[in-house]
Amino acid sequence: MSISHQLKLFLDVVQQGSFAKAATLNDMDNSALSKQIKKLESELGIQLLNRSTRSFSLTSAGEEILEQAKLLTQTLDQVQGIAQAYQSELKGSLRIVSGVFFGQHYIQPVINRFIKQHPQVQITLHLDDQRTDIIADHFDVAFRIGKLSASNLVARKIASTHFALVASHRFIQQHGMPESPQELIKLPAVIYRNNSVTLDNFDMATSDKPQSLVNYRMKGNYYVNDVTTLMSAVQNDVGYALIDLFNLSDSIEQLEITPLLTDYYLSNMDTGIYVVYPNRKYTKLVSEFIHQVQDYIGNPPLWMQNIPGYIGMYR
Repeated sequence: MSISHQLKLFLDVVQQGSFAKAATLNDMDNSALSKQIKKLESELGIQLLNRSTRSFSLTSAGEEILEQAKLLTQTLDQVQGIAQAYQSELKGSLRIVSGVFFGQHYIQPVINRFIKQHPQVQITLHLDDQRTDIIADHFDVAFRIGKLSASNLVARKIASTHFALVASHRFIQQHGMPESPQELIKLPAVIYRNNSVTLDNFDMATSDKPQSLVNYRMKGNYYVNDVTTLMSAVQNDVGYALIDLFNLSDSIEQLEITPLLTDYYLSNMDTGIYVVYPNRKYTKLVSEFIHQVQDYIGNPPLWMQNIPGYIGMYR
């Protein structure tokens, strides 16, 4: 194994915080990874890590070598990107992370087509509704929904978010059609919640005064961290829900649900759908994949078709 590869393994160990996680990331045995780090230390003639039974720490030399390992990894990525730019046929590997539902419905169809078009490309798709450290976990591209926090990553908005309040037909028959947000929040709600996002409130105003927003808190006794489960609960009359339209797997007619309070203005809470990537990983391969995702989603986004006439609602 080359010293450059060993340095990348050393970088992974430090960034992952453990030998076990770094070994999993590189599809290696823990013992094999440990041997490579020891060989690296032997070849360099210095100790990089102070090891104990449960943890490790960087030596002074290890801290300096770590910074150089980061620079080396960036340089190798840039070399690979330059090479790809001169290739007539796309090739190489692409590691993608996305939320579960968005990945299943909008990224997977693009991957199916992309791999057929470019058989020399290897793609890894990781679906996770938790925010992933794309640098530490070596992802090339992440698709994220919501508000972006400040970071050293490059972010590009690929679609707007479009919210709706929805309930099943039977739920409305049971509770009546709410005529105001004050009436709505008295009804039971199904609420999406994971570690970073909780959709338990919405900002709404009368359509003639869209800037006079009022925040309304939903009353729910059922919280779920999976969009498919949330929609199933809505369809089974457990409660109404605040959803982003991309969460609809089909038209509201087929799902037997109805949008609520469409004569009011509903804020999108300054959220959006973004593609995020480290600047150094914007290669021709990444660029073409992002382009195909945007083409598949369309403008306006294809999910808006699931609520006919939505463009005139919540305005």
